Amino acid sequence: MSDLDLIYLPAHEALRRFKARELSPVELMEATIRRAEALKSSVNALTFTHFDEAMDKARKAEAKYARGARTGALEGLPVGIKDESEIKGKPTSSGSLIFRDNVATQTSTMNARIMAAGGIVHARTATPEFSCAGTTWTRLWGVTRNPWNRDFTPGGSSGGAGASLASGTSSIATGSDIGGSIRIPASACGVVGYKPPYGRNPDDPPFNLDFFCHTGPMARTVKDTILLQNVMCGPSPLDIATLRPKLRLPLDYKPIKGWKIAWSLDLGLFEVDPDVRRNTLAALDVFRELGATVEEVDLRWPSSTLAAGMGYLNHLFGAYLSTLLDEHGDEMTTYARKFAEDGRESKAIDFVHSLEVIAGMYESFGPMMEKHDIFICPTNALPAVPADFDQTAGTVRINGKVVDPTLGWAMTTPFNMLSRCPVLSVPSGHAKNGVPTGIQIVGRSYSDADVFRAALAYETAQGGWFGDATRRPVL
Repeated sequence: MSDLDLIYLPAHEALRRFKARELSPVELMEATIRRAEALKSSVNALTFTHFDEAMDKARKAEAKYARGARTGALEGLPVGIKDESEIKGKPTSSGSLIFRDNVATQTSTMNARIMAAGGIVHARTATPEFSCAGTTWTRLWGVTRNPWNRDFTPGGSSGGAGASLASGTSSIATGSDIGGSIRIPASACGVVGYKPPYGRNPDDPPFNLDFFCHTGPMARTVKDTILLQNVMCGPSPLDIATLRPKLRLPLDYKPIKGWKIAWSLDLGLFEVDPDVRRNTLAALDVFRELGATVEEVDLRWPSSTLAAGMGYLNHLFGAYLSTLLDEHGDEMTTYARKFAEDGRESKAIDFVHSLEVIAGMYESFGPMMEKHDIFICPTNALPAVPADFDQTAGTVRINGKVVDPTLGWAMTTPFNMLSRCPVLSVPSGHAKNGVPTGIQIVGRSYSDADVFRAALAYETAQGGWFGDATRRPVL
């Protein structure tokens, strides 16, 4: 097997071959590291790397499989961990000059679970500073680029994870999502990303108490996403918001023939790029071919929806960042400083208004979903913005119209507002510039299995996304 076929091997298939002794974790790790070193400057998906330690752990995993010992659910897989969650004794920068020398004194619950399951943290994936942008560039690590077209961003804030998966430098990866930060890069990089319902997966304080905020898995296949989700999820004694009991998702599902699917191209709120529209409509045709009834719906959401979502983010996350302004403002990126400044100006009435808007959104969305199994819309309204785009200074136009430069080109934040709804982003095709596009599959509140059942049927009908050289970025 060539290095390229090896690094794009689905994680669940790699595990099967490990157990059958047809493949060694050492072979996979060596190929992954070679790829990571080759793409370090051109894609720049990774920050801190732990290659020597990863090789040691791969050899230990190899020995476990060789002697038929008990192995974990992720035993021997190279896992990219977003450079914001902590691993004790390891550096975690959050993409910030302020934390360039930070070494963690504890391990985030989800990382502890991944490592306990045998996942090998060979590298940390790049993020914009404090994960507060839809692009991935920082003063500390530079610009992370989209493997499909390096003029464009891989998205953010889990942009390094998306770029790493698309370029074959991780088998699976973690992300976090407070306004679209898993789904934006999943769409832009042509991979799968899951925003679970609030409370399904543990998070670190204080943002485990922020219902916009979710940790979740990213992968190149739906089954691999389930594999990592089943490890990450479940109640934690360190996170009062986590749900009991643990939900374990199956890897196989029945067909979706007879399902009722609601859809909207623009949520009544967004300008949508023609390539995104075309690919979304083609994806809906696949669901029709699978035997589902597909119905366009009017959500009747107010034009103030996105502004209300940003108002919420400014009041909590922006206010959190504002504590750094006086001492460290000159070290911050333009976008993190702007977020912090907006947070400092936010008022309680803005926060309360956002809750009123969210409640109103669900008054139309909830009853609509009682008549449908899932809801589908584009993930990003524009495939991607330039790799070095600065949302504090640049302009974004879709169909010739100027849209909000922060999140007006991504259709994700409304579903952070409806945070108890599970949302899975899966690829829908490519734009003319080569950048992938995606669709969001949204389920009823806490109905995780529904979105995976639909996504697996869709992926199977599409024949997957990275199975051969014609379906991979040329790097």
